[in-house]
Amino acid sequence: MAGGQLKSVASLLLVLNFCMFAVVLGIGGWAMNRAIDHGFIIGPGFDLPAHFSPIYFPMGNAATGFFVLFALIAGVVGVASVISGLNHVRFWNIDSLPSATSTAAIAWSLTLLAMGFASKEIELEIRNAKLRTMEAFLIILSFTQLLYIAVIHGASSTR
Repeated sequence: MAGGQLKSVASLLLVLNFCMFAVVLGIGGWAMNRAIDHGFIIGPGFDLPAHFSPIYFPMGNAATGFFVLFALIAGVVGVASVISGLNHVRFWNIDSLPSATSTAAIAWSLTLLAMGFASKEIELEIRNAKLRTMEAFLIILSFTQLLYIAVIHGASSTR
């Protein structure tokens, strides 16, 4: 009985995580595109500006580049984790558990890394509303991804 309830909880968390990772990827893609389009312009002699940084973002603060980069990586790995998790929910046996757990743990650790840069960006205070939204989503995702890992491990111990 508990396995069926945990299966539905895991399915709900997977759908929630997928939607949130998709939003993170969308906002992160926007930020990366804006940084590429409006970043430093290298002059005709290919001289770099005085304060050139390869991770320069015209919006936000000094932590924005690292935050967006790691948020994009966490988002891609998170979507892969959801795909592996859907496969596990479909079969719901001990053979599909290791791949779902390992990808979920990797996605969670990368989400925590991006959340660390988000907290640094919050501390530095200069950012726009889209970056604030991405920060909030990563903070929530760090909890829901951990909850998903606990649910699939809890289901394996009830068998």
